[in-house]
Amino acid sequence: MADLVTTISESVTLNGAVRGASNSVTTTGIVDVMERIVTCTQAQTTTIAVFAANPYTSAGAIDVDRTRYVRVTNLDTTNNIELAVVTTATNYQVTITGGNSHILSIGTEAAIGETDTSPAFGTLENLASLQVKPVTSNDAQVELFVGLV
Repeated sequence: MADLVTTISESVTLNGAVRGASNSVTTTGIVDVMERIVTCTQAQTTTIAVFAANPYTSAGAIDVDRTRYVRVTNLDTTNNIELAVVTTATNYQVTITGGNSHILSIGTEAAIGETDTSPAFGTLENLASLQVKPVTSNDAQVELFVGLV
């Protein structure tokens, strides 16, 4: 077992004063990690991860119950990608600009999609898959890192 330490830092100097913060989280008990870089073809949707309660039920599935950290990073420095976080019944989509990441801190009860602008804060759903589509006419390199207990 190992500790996974993740740190997010911001730093900007405005009017001679440094602004920003650094926040670290330690996730204990990590026994498995998955790390991969995937080339996502322009104009196509690429599934970069599949999650299941019983990983043996789907080829290459990640154990959703043991997932404690998920990071998707757009390794392209200029082109954007769209990330679809697909749950057991809904999905939400975000744009990840060049060099930036989207992070989730759990696999179960992680997200829900809604069709209006009033959050219901209902029962969140388990991750089912992560899908990427490059926004421009260029392929995109995407890095996936998952930590499991």
